[in-house]
Amino acid sequence: MAPPPEQKAPVGRYTGTRVPRVEDARLLTGAGTYVDDVVRPGMLHACFVRSPVARARFGAVDVSRALRLPGVHAVLTAHDLNPGVHEQWYSLNGRDDPDTPRPPLAEDEVRFVGDPVAMVVADDRYIAEDAAELVVVDYKPLPPVVDYAVALQSPESVHASHPGNLVGQLAGRPMADLGPVFDNAPHVVSRTLHQQAHGPVPLETRGIVAEWTAAPGEMTVWASSQAPHEVRSFCARLLAVDENRVRVVVRDTGGGFGQKVMPQREEMCVMLAAVRLPAALKWIEDRQEHLLAAGQARHEHGEVRMAFDDDGRILAATLDHVQDAGAYPTPSPVRSGIAVGLLFPGPYRIPEGTFSSRFVFSNTSGRVAYRGPWQFESMAREVVLDAAARRLGIDPVELRRRNMLRHEDLPTVNCHGMPYDHITPYETFEQALEMLDYPAFRREQEHARAEGRLLGVGTCTYVEPTAGATPFHSTEGATIRVEPSGKVSVHVAGGSCGNSLETTVVQLTADALGAAIEDVGTVQGDTAVTPFGGGTGGSRSGSMTAGAVAETAAGLRARILAIAAHRLEVSVDDVEFVRSRATVKGRPEHGLTLAEIADIAYFQVHALPPDLPAGLEASGRYRTPHPMIWANATHVCTCEVDPRTGAVKLLRYIVSEDCGPMINPSVVEGQIYGGTVQGIGGALYEHLAHDDDGNPLATTFMDYLLPTATEVPVIELGHVETHGPGPGGHKGVGEGGAIGSAPAVVNAVADALAPFGAEITRLPLTPATVVGLLERSGAVAV
Repeated sequence: MAPPPEQKAPVGRYTGTRVPRVEDARLLTGAGTYVDDVVRPGMLHACFVRSPVARARFGAVDVSRALRLPGVHAVLTAHDLNPGVHEQWYSLNGRDDPDTPRPPLAEDEVRFVGDPVAMVVADDRYIAEDAAELVVVDYKPLPPVVDYAVALQSPESVHASHPGNLVGQLAGRPMADLGPVFDNAPHVVSRTLHQQAHGPVPLETRGIVAEWTAAPGEMTVWASSQAPHEVRSFCARLLAVDENRVRVVVRDTGGGFGQKVMPQREEMCVMLAAVRLPAALKWIEDRQEHLLAAGQARHEHGEVRMAFDDDGRILAATLDHVQDAGAYPTPSPVRSGIAVGLLFPGPYRIPEGTFSSRFVFSNTSGRVAYRGPWQFESMAREVVLDAAARRLGIDPVELRRRNMLRHEDLPTVNCHGMPYDHITPYETFEQALEMLDYPAFRREQEHARAEGRLLGVGTCTYVEPTAGATPFHSTEGATIRVEPSGKVSVHVAGGSCGNSLETTVVQLTADALGAAIEDVGTVQGDTAVTPFGGGTGGSRSGSMTAGAVAETAAGLRARILAIAAHRLEVSVDDVEFVRSRATVKGRPEHGLTLAEIADIAYFQVHALPPDLPAGLEASGRYRTPHPMIWANATHVCTCEVDPRTGAVKLLRYIVSEDCGPMINPSVVEGQIYGGTVQGIGGALYEHLAHDDDGNPLATTFMDYLLPTATEVPVIELGHVETHGPGPGGHKGVGEGGAIGSAPAVVNAVADALAPFGAEITRLPLTPATVVGLLERSGAVAV
């Protein structure tokens, strides 16, 4: 099937160019405004009293000594705050979606180390922290359920409302249906792969300022959030106030990565407490709190089975998947986890398949969304494909070539019913291998092995759903106003979350209107003046914002042309509007600037065409007709493993990406770089580990290791461009880097260790883990 025809912007040609980021001037000079920069008159500060044990019952909380400390205004417990909750469902899930318990403060029982039990309100954070240490809680420890993998068999329950610790489950067709295929297959490969808990750890931790104005009954919230309108809706539901009485302001946000899409329990507490206080209330999470309580992700395992014929073609594949939900997941893990099974076939021809997913409570911090929450599908599939290649004696690249979807296979539906179109997995795969010079690397690897050096190469090819994958994410609005001065303001929900949506919107608007880019500015992140939008998440911002801007700008541009044609006394078809100037075709000296056109629209209304309204402002809303827009990429990694120390050194890293026409290549590449580094960290370094009693073992960056510039090689990028079905042909790119990188790194290490028969089943691949693999394989002396 041929790709759809290119959808070109009217004129202007800013889209597709490396326009400098408009937010850089303030961010690089330290002039950004983050939540901790917000100061309100008489503002108070919050600190949480947190549980030191993973599971315990407790009775009354003694706050008397804390209240006597000068500067303390209140110490609030569940008795004070929790009755104030009206509703707390998330728009992403919907009102009727089954959800998990989520009390603002712990009631009667704590369920993980870091569980908030009380909130101290004081003149400043220092006093609040001192007071928190004076709060006395009599804990009566209970046996914790720390290991989610055995939680389903545990006699203990994290929540009494969920005996057996099962949050929920879903599955495809019965596994038994595929029994005959596996029984008759010439080759069956099975592996169980465990991925460790790690988290988004954004540069800016969570934070919120809430200010209640009692007389009109209005709440203003400043938040570190990816979705200001979701925070607004959630706050209104929580407090049972009208939505138009809640204003949420999101200025700069130092990263979110999914963790900041929805308010969590601490944000709920601040909103509830603000109603009781005479001044604004601020809470800024410190890094230790963040690692304790902001949530974990990626903690899951799955048994993968793949059946092959003698030529290495896949006959069937199954995934039996179990995911850790922690104690208080946000949002419902069942809703977000469904994609793991549905996407497990990836970009391959798999005629028969099924999956089973179970989501399990544990006495650890709750699961949160993290850049590509379904990433385990790629990890499980790609690692097992490499293991199968070694078992069958086929090069892993050749095995993929025999099974990967190609242009002539499209459109198609995977074995779980997911419709694929407008994707290029084979093209990105081949481009990435060509950039590496795969045959040359294999020759280099052979020579290195003869010298006792362990080199390896790994790949991961995936497809990613972007844009309107959920009803909440399927619509986006924009308001565009040409000011009387001729300058253009575009209002979208947006927000500065590191994905450069400010620059993207300015580029799109300049092209859609035909305005000079220096004349365009944007207002984002303030629910009082921006149209409703789903925020940043699901790799949706580029295509959805492009749709909203195009929908809105079309009518406004028509009005600009009509005013110009009327004043210039020519037909609208004879008017060209480029870089904020309307001219008559063939007579470029005869024209009007956008400022002159705006002056007519606002101040010379008698001179307007009779059927045209005064002013130059329009609002529009885009609704995607597509359930999702697919993007895809291939990651290729080479590494060297030191057999003595177990250290892994990455040598080259290559990504070939197809996200459609790039609005701004620099922004796209920055998104790929950031996501790729996060995946490298997940493969090699990051681990939110707990001991058997549920005590966290990584509560600072001395223990929770992150990759730095010295561990990450130069990331080489290639682009394959095919148009998606949405506006401008744009596809999402935000999450892909974090999906493809970890499996590619794991496969590279596995390839380096392949001569010893070592098989990777657990992450992260720390030096100790790698040495253990070599020791068990007999490659090194124990």
